[in-house]
Amino acid sequence: MPTGVPIEFSGVTKRFGAVTAVADLSFTVEPGRVTGFLGPNGAGKTTSLRMLLGLVRPTSGTATFGGTPYRELANPLTTVGAALEAASFHPGRTAHNHLRVYAAAAGLPTSRVDEVLRRVGLAEYAGRRVGGYSLGMRQRLGLAYTLLGDPGVLVLDEPINGLDPEGIKWIRLFLRELAAEGRTVLVSSHLLSEVQQSVDEVVIIAKGRLVHRGTLATLDTEVAPHVVVDSPDRARLAEVLRDAGFEFSTGRTGLLVAEGDPGRIGHLAFANGVEISMLQRQKAGLEESFLTLVDGGEVVGGSTETTDATPDAAPDATSENAGDPQAAPAAEPEPAASVALDDPADENGGGGRHEAPEATDGPVSDGLPETPPETEPRHAGESGEDER
Repeated sequence: MPTGVPIEFSGVTKRFGAVTAVADLSFTVEPGRVTGFLGPNGAGKTTSLRMLLGLVRPTSGTATFGGTPYRELANPLTTVGAALEAASFHPGRTAHNHLRVYAAAAGLPTSRVDEVLRRVGLAEYAGRRVGGYSLGMRQRLGLAYTLLGDPGVLVLDEPINGLDPEGIKWIRLFLRELAAEGRTVLVSSHLLSEVQQSVDEVVIIAKGRLVHRGTLATLDTEVAPHVVVDSPDRARLAEVLRDAGFEFSTGRTGLLVAEGDPGRIGHLAFANGVEISMLQRQKAGLEESFLTLVDGGEVVGGSTETTDATPDAAPDATSENAGDPQAAPAAEPEPAASVALDDPADENGGGGRHEAPEATDGPVSDGLPETPPETEPRHAGESGEDER
């Protein structure tokens, strides 16, 4: 049974010239749990994961697996399984042959290919060319690759993106199963709704900074509850609230008051002879709490501080070499072959050159089309010849 190790970010900062993409990021992902790495597009998620996987050098700080940087892992493929965003596959290769290339490069038995394909539900389609796969099947094949070395740590960038409801349900259960085996599972997403049914904890960043770390339960308490109150004489009710110093706004069903105790509002209305037609406490949901945090609040360890946005924070895609094609792994896939270098750009679609010495320039992929063109980029170690 694989053993997970903690993923540790300690004071990680990445600057591209005058632009700070990630600023002093520190958090730990524990084994046996599914941790969601959340933030809006351009928040710095993909840049952070690239630093974790040794593809981009941090300006300062460290990102390690159990204290060891990725580049120093003795057996990367058997320690960390990673897939960055959209996976691109040679359309003429079968799923089995695609994974067989990586198994051979890592010295793994071919039997592992059959095992992982069976585990992700692709055994029946192992002999089919990947060019005929649907998006959901491609996502499953990408997961099969990450499991090839039976690693204790999984790092998945936007694995739910673009899946249909059935695929989303499957991957949620699959992630929970992996964590239950003792693995460390880190899943990035820009939507809380995509991962809230499968994660144990969330790490939220915005503008390159950590704004929240904790369980979903703690996230649900970050936004103060409000009271919704209404009256046949709404103008008089508003006047009473204003005179008493309450802040409020007008909603569709009444006045939304920045107060958590309906009793205080009810007593105030009664004392001033104002008839009440509605009075209820309204608690913010998870999604509202998430949106509030990424709009500028800084919450670390359960406390909330309002901070100003860092002027030099910017989307991941800004790079010293903006406009250059993304680097792809070299033909010799050790150690970098254990990372699926399929992230064509940062979250907002910009280009940038990886700093890892193993990488070489390669074409930029535009995602996961249902029927890939013949010019679609290949994984490291694949030849340009179709499987006949």
